[in-house]
Amino acid sequence: MISRFFGKTKPINYIVLSGFLFLFYCEFLFFGSGRGLSLDTLPIESLVLGTLLISIYIISRIVDVEKVTSLSSFAILFFTLLLVAFSEVLDDRNAIFANFFLLLAIWRLLAIKSVRNVKHKIFDASLLICLASFFYDWALIFLILVFVAINVYDRKPAKNWMVPFAAILTLLLLSFAIFRLSGWPGFYEEHYQFTIDFLSNDFFGQSGIVKLLIYVSLMLLVMFLVFLKVRKQGGGKLILLRMVFLAFILGTIMIFFKYDEASPVLVTFFPAAVFLTNYLEAIKKTKLKELVVGICLVLSFLLFVLELNL
Repeated sequence: MISRFFGKTKPINYIVLSGFLFLFYCEFLFFGSGRGLSLDTLPIESLVLGTLLISIYIISRIVDVEKVTSLSSFAILFFTLLLVAFSEVLDDRNAIFANFFLLLAIWRLLAIKSVRNVKHKIFDASLLICLASFFYDWALIFLILVFVAINVYDRKPAKNWMVPFAAILTLLLLSFAIFRLSGWPGFYEEHYQFTIDFLSNDFFGQSGIVKLLIYVSLMLLVMFLVFLKVRKQGGGKLILLRMVFLAFILGTIMIFFKYDEASPVLVTFFPAAVFLTNYLEAIKKTKLKELVVGICLVLSFLLFVLELNL
């Protein structure tokens, strides 16, 4: 029943998940985080919720336009379930905003496969990644994905390799002027620390690290199984999935470099959702597919309940 409903790309699927996310976010505010809601916090909380809802829409568009999965709504379903399973990420506004810009950047990079307006897409993606770094300094690591995309799709023109540096310089000049006028000239020195948290002595003793390690391990297993399946089929989808896989690896590196009580694990949810969708779509038996979706639902809510009780 559930797999049939989300096996189609209809507006009702997005509406249902958006409504659920709205209710879940409100519940988290009052019971999960304990922040509650007031007239002072209403604007920022509305902005955060709006960003999450738009992020779901962006994921739906990426899946439909770039064909990284078959036409279905499973990707946005799994993205939402991962938000439930790792509900603590809703406390991290920086991760939510950083993820939003990284989603747009990945979309522009995947769109390079058409080999049209390549320089514009490279510039946009580089600029968006730099904007994401305003919220998490290690988001700059995703610039590696830009150069990989150039190498894969259009590496011959030398200008393509210079475009990311032009985007970085453009944003640097604009942001420096804005920060200077706003009385915050020391933003770069204060923000871009590039600390490596997993080198700390108590890293593996922090709460949530076990759940994170299990999550990453399971996703790597799922990705391995999906690559085995897609490799037999061949075609351009394999290249797209390799790009998404690299986005997951870079996101995982970012998690461990910036791991604390509020981890940017959210940046890995889109790649994870893409591979979970591909894995589910490879299952031919309807009952088995329903079982897998049901297990994912139960696990997500179980982890949420356990998080509330901690």
